[in-house]
Amino acid sequence: MPSDMMNGQRMDKSKIAAKTDLKRSLRMGDTTLLVIGSVFGSGIFLTTGIVAERLPYSGLIWLAWAAGGIVTIIGALCYGELGGLFPKAGGPYVYLQKAYGRAAAFSFGWTFFWIIGGGGIAALAVGFADYAEALWPGMPRPAAAVFALAVMTALNSAGVVVGSRVQGALTVVRIASIAALVVGAVVVVAKTGNQHLSPFWPSATNSFSWTAFGTALIAVFWSYDGWYAVNCTAEEIRSPGKTIPLSLVLGTTAVLVLYLAANVVYSITVPMSRMVGLVRIGEASAASLFGASNGIVFAAVIALAILGCLGANILFCARVPFAMARDGLFFPILGRVHPRSAVPLNALAAQMIWASLLCLSGTYEELIEFVMFAAVLFYAATAAAVVVLRKKDPEASRPYRVWGYPILPAAYVIFNLALVIALIVEKPLPSLAGAGFILLGGPAFLLWRKKESRCPRA
Repeated sequence: MPSDMMNGQRMDKSKIAAKTDLKRSLRMGDTTLLVIGSVFGSGIFLTTGIVAERLPYSGLIWLAWAAGGIVTIIGALCYGELGGLFPKAGGPYVYLQKAYGRAAAFSFGWTFFWIIGGGGIAALAVGFADYAEALWPGMPRPAAAVFALAVMTALNSAGVVVGSRVQGALTVVRIASIAALVVGAVVVVAKTGNQHLSPFWPSATNSFSWTAFGTALIAVFWSYDGWYAVNCTAEEIRSPGKTIPLSLVLGTTAVLVLYLAANVVYSITVPMSRMVGLVRIGEASAASLFGASNGIVFAAVIALAILGCLGANILFCARVPFAMARDGLFFPILGRVHPRSAVPLNALAAQMIWASLLCLSGTYEELIEFVMFAAVLFYAATAAAVVVLRKKDPEASRPYRVWGYPILPAAYVIFNLALVIALIVEKPLPSLAGAGFILLGGPAFLLWRKKESRCPRA
């Protein structure tokens, strides 16, 4: 082959790589804040009222949030091993492909785009709209949700460093808001002795239902969702073998502490009779501590906090359809990287459009129910991949090995499968919708395989 043709081929390949390669720009501080920022958002300010509907006792509410946090940390330990082993964009999409094959990976990526990622982002946007409504009465909630999606997508389109730094700054705002609630609660209780911890625990005459506890955990688990953000952005992280596991553990542990602190404050400041079913519990707690006028100010802070969490989720969720498209298993246009910002701009845009449509489809709680069945099912499959990959390739270089193997991965799988059963029993229609989307992935995978065989990748 003539040398000029060979040089031309090398140039063409380098151009293709430039369009699909991401840059390693994120450091430990960025990734730890990304973990916290992707989790700590709407859930803690909106979900405790839903939990109280199932568990109208302060002690049981605290126990549910503690249990959800501990399980999340176990999941983070499992994902830490996988992230160090395969530091590529897409996170679970990559791990499932290595463990079970392309069909399983496609099933996850397909479901992630249409349900887990898209639905989760839509739920955050609707959560923002709930608080925006308190600030601008009469403002259409769908319009507020779509506006939030557009703003945070635009910020993430400017580059991964810009997007991560903005959400990092807003994460600091979120942490400060919880700190303000804690300090306020301590001062009020110290001065007046007033608190609303009763009823704290069910008495011998009150019935306690493990089914109710399980369904409460569904809402709690949703509020912890997003902790695997660094796994999806692994290709943009410096020293991923060390950074991913450590930032996962630090971030999820910090979220557990923050969530417990917030729920203790809620129990102190909001009577249980009012807490049950209350949506904007963060605003209600602030109003109880600082007065109604300051409660509105705090609502603005919470809206800003949710906006930051939305931005973090927009950042990492787009990396899954990008990774799929780059592998030839999704719309090819989504697998391109913008030459200046070095981000998957088309994947971000497609994600925003789909999430905007989902914002019109239901309330915050309905969107949570839509997401959770598929999410916990793939949590179980991904944790099981730790065991599968240890057996398939025991000699592979693993910068981090999960502590407590194989007990902790097995426990995490069992917990998530139990949660799947609880969802089927308690929320059959959303579970059926989730299962339907997953099953649709079968013929979709065959279609993309057929396209790939006709147009092989470069």
